[in-house]
Amino acid sequence: MNYKLPTMDDRLRVIIIGASGGIGKALVKNLDNSNQVDKIYALSRYPEKSNSNKIITEKLDLSNEDSIQSTSAKLLNTGKFDLCIIATGLLQDKEITPEKNMKSLKISSFNKSFLINTIGPALIAKHFIPLLRNDKKAVFAAISARVGSISDNKIGGWYAYRASKAALNMVIKCLSIEVSRKSKNQIILGLHPGTVDTNLSKPFQKNVPKERLFSSDYSALKLLNVINVATVNESGSLLAWDGSVISF
Repeated sequence: MNYKLPTMDDRLRVIIIGASGGIGKALVKNLDNSNQVDKIYALSRYPEKSNSNKIITEKLDLSNEDSIQSTSAKLLNTGKFDLCIIATGLLQDKEITPEKNMKSLKISSFNKSFLINTIGPALIAKHFIPLLRNDKKAVFAAISARVGSISDNKIGGWYAYRASKAALNMVIKCLSIEVSRKSKNQIILGLHPGTVDTNLSKPFQKNVPKERLFSSDYSALKLLNVINVATVNESGSLLAWDGSVISF
């Protein structure tokens, strides 16, 4: 499939952060199949080799600002970019699980959730937004989540994850305001990918209707469609996979 983003320039130069994850890998694959895309810098903590002459893999540790800064410096020397997507996120791992009630709250869960879901993306923005072009449409987007919406929260729980994604939404809003003072072409977005069949969601899929459990490819293409139609008027917003605005 030759995917295109008609609202953006030809010979696109793209950065995907979290390129080894489910959504990140799907974004890289679909952009690699596009004749419109010139280069894809696929960044992750454990980069995977690629046989594509479009894809350049680099190591980036989201939890380490030195790593973020050194990687951005490498990319700066290659020229300006049209699109940067942060496709990372942490809901649970061997050390933390989503909290069902206040008795489950732990400092370690909040620290790790905020480091990966909020602080890391904020520091990436610090070092990577300056890599974006300013003469034509350019997009900086981060995967957020509907559960980070305070107004949409009807059932509670998942304290650390919800709070870290709500904080990410605020970072995105702040970035959009600052960027708008210098550029009329750069767009800052939060993206909700839906419930995607990845390792992040696997333990929680049993109550998800089949038609609402998306493949990584489907979600990636939907998110690229959202990026394509987004304008500066949406900068600072949290947009769902179908293009709808999710209130904070």
